[in-house]
Amino acid sequence: MPPTPRRGASAVLLPRLGSLVVLIAGWQAAAWFAGSRLLPGPAAVAAGIGEALVHGEMAMHLSATLARVAAAFALAMAFGTSLGYAMGRSDRFDRVADPWLVLLLNLPALVVIVLAYVWFGLTEAAAVGAVALNKIPNTVVVVREGARALDPGLDEVARAYRFGTWKRLRHVVLPQLGPYLAAAARSGLSLVWKIVLVVELLGRSNGVGFEIGTYFQLFDVRMILAYALAFVVIMLLVETLVLQPVERRAGRWRQRHA
Repeated sequence: MPPTPRRGASAVLLPRLGSLVVLIAGWQAAAWFAGSRLLPGPAAVAAGIGEALVHGEMAMHLSATLARVAAAFALAMAFGTSLGYAMGRSDRFDRVADPWLVLLLNLPALVVIVLAYVWFGLTEAAAVGAVALNKIPNTVVVVREGARALDPGLDEVARAYRFGTWKRLRHVVLPQLGPYLAAAARSGLSLVWKIVLVVELLGRSNGVGFEIGTYFQLFDVRMILAYALAFVVIMLLVETLVLQPVERRAGRWRQRHA
């Protein structure tokens, strides 16, 4: 099959910019209809972001939340990938661990967070651990399917050439698991940062979630939206500049070896 032609930058950016313009226009129209107290317009929210950044408050709280997101995401991906690979390669281990996986998948995140705070106190470790525990089952499910789909022919080649453990992992296993890991990372990042905000709302003294809770008590919708949108923009940048390129690179390997 001939290679699919790559689209130009304008073909990718113009539809997104058009959607953004429509979103802002709709937001402004809704703000006029609802009133500035219930739904501040885009200009008012942007001014709130600017004020918080100038005073230094927003940067501090964004940094705290980003640190928790990064720590919880790294823990969840490390443990989830290891467990998912083991379950996908061993039917016996899969039968033993699957009931626990189903339990964690159906356990509400709020319950995990509250129990972590009750058992371990209002600590940073409890907060990060609760977030990671909520993300691990999703990673396990995705990676397990990837481990089950590994090509046995490539395993035979690795054995024939007597690949060591690290060489086999690097050149045989990880390239095949790449698309699954990328999918788990993209879905997991959105889940992690949402749960981090709940963790901060319930038991931390800083972070975006803490600030949203504070402004909720003051009924300050403008600053609630300001903090929420500022963090959403950061997560979109991480998604666009980091995760999507990684996913495309992983997909190219699969296409070359299909």
